[in-house]
Amino acid sequence: MAAVDIDVPVDTEPQIHNPEDMDRPKASKSKGMHSTARKNTLRHVSPKNASYYGNRAATLMMLCRFREALEDSQQAVRLDDCFMKGHLREGKCHLLLGNAMAANRCFQKVLELEPSNKEAEQENKTAGTLLEYERQADFGFEKRDFRKVVYCMDRALAVASACHRFKILKAECLALLGRYPEAQSVASDILRMDSTNADALYVRGLCLYYEDCIDKAVQFFVQALRMAPDHEKARLACRNAKALKAKKEEGNQAFKNCNYEAAYQLYTEALTIDPNNIKTNAKLYCNRATAGAKLKKLNQAIDDCTSAIKLDDTYIKAYLRRAQCYMNTEQYEEAVRDYEKVYQTEKTSDHKHLLKTAQLELKKSKRKDYYKVLGVSKNATEDEIKKAYRKRALMHHPDRHSAATPEVQKEEEKKFKEVGEAFTVLSDPKKKMRYDSGHDLEDESSCDGGDFDANNIFRAFFGGHGGGGGGGGYSFDSSPDSGPGNFFFQFG
Repeated sequence: MAAVDIDVPVDTEPQIHNPEDMDRPKASKSKGMHSTARKNTLRHVSPKNASYYGNRAATLMMLCRFREALEDSQQAVRLDDCFMKGHLREGKCHLLLGNAMAANRCFQKVLELEPSNKEAEQENKTAGTLLEYERQADFGFEKRDFRKVVYCMDRALAVASACHRFKILKAECLALLGRYPEAQSVASDILRMDSTNADALYVRGLCLYYEDCIDKAVQFFVQALRMAPDHEKARLACRNAKALKAKKEEGNQAFKNCNYEAAYQLYTEALTIDPNNIKTNAKLYCNRATAGAKLKKLNQAIDDCTSAIKLDDTYIKAYLRRAQCYMNTEQYEEAVRDYEKVYQTEKTSDHKHLLKTAQLELKKSKRKDYYKVLGVSKNATEDEIKKAYRKRALMHHPDRHSAATPEVQKEEEKKFKEVGEAFTVLSDPKKKMRYDSGHDLEDESSCDGGDFDANNIFRAFFGGHGGGGGGGGYSFDSSPDSGPGNFFFQFG
């Protein structure tokens, strides 16, 4: 800030604890000639004199008490409308307090009184720059370009350092950008100077609200409304906070009662209340994913977890929930990726176990799925496995397709062999246990190359004793009257 000049020469060396003392100095021997001169100088200064208020305004400006300085400057020009320095100080106070239009009028008045005043010309240009920053900030806020608003307010505050309105707008946009510590710091600075500032109370509440501390946020909103009953933003935020909390708790209760459809719907309704509340909405998406998983809506649950992660990429529960959904839909690579992210963030034994399980399932998924080959579930009993083998072996037996084209014969022979491999593993408890545990079985000769013969498995199962043909003495009726699933099997 430029140095503030005093209209009446006074000795500024002694400290002035009360500006009004300027018109009633106390002489003392310790102050000597300085005090005597000061007394003689101020003898002609009175509260009815423009210079009196001009001097006090200058002192208040040096103390950064700009609102009081503004009042004294205005009183000075009321007493003397041609008091050029009074108008100049008034303009500077308006500028520092962020009122560029009023500052412009003051500087114009100075230029009317003294057209060549360079300081007034420069300050007038600064007022115009400030107005442009305000205009850009308003446009940015309307377009929800909060970064642009913060940029403009930083530039504006370099000029209008005492403007609470600019500080509040910056703090609000910082909160909307998720930069809560910065926003709270700005609001707290204002509240230290003015504990009843409704705008600062609102911003503090907004930060808490967006950090999902809804009960504390409501307290600040209510306090702001006590200070300013017409504070529309505080009223809207308070209403949204209460509605969001109530709807979320209602959904949680429905989930606890195992009413998953109702919970799913309530979380959906809660998500429409305030799109700006990132952290709470991330939790709502994850909660809805949990309800969706219970309802077997696994793909929707995955999408909800993804939405939660987009809002809060540090939300561990969302990664865990999505990973479990990936496991349930056999998307093991995606599950491993999510569990790796979780384990990198929180290296717990539980997370390590989940990661290893997913990695094992991924490894198993890259082998032949013998359960799928036989068309049975992974919990199939021994009898179910035998029945499935009987059905599939007869369906794909080469003799049944002897009249087919070479391509079909080759394909059916391949399937017949896979059915034999599957039965060999799943019908042997030890091999099945190793297979289910993810161990490699390729080195076992019974399952690969060398000694493995699907026809031997077939004969052993059906009790055959050799004979001609690949089927070992069995014949298949492929008459036109027999459909694909109604063939006749006969022992030789």
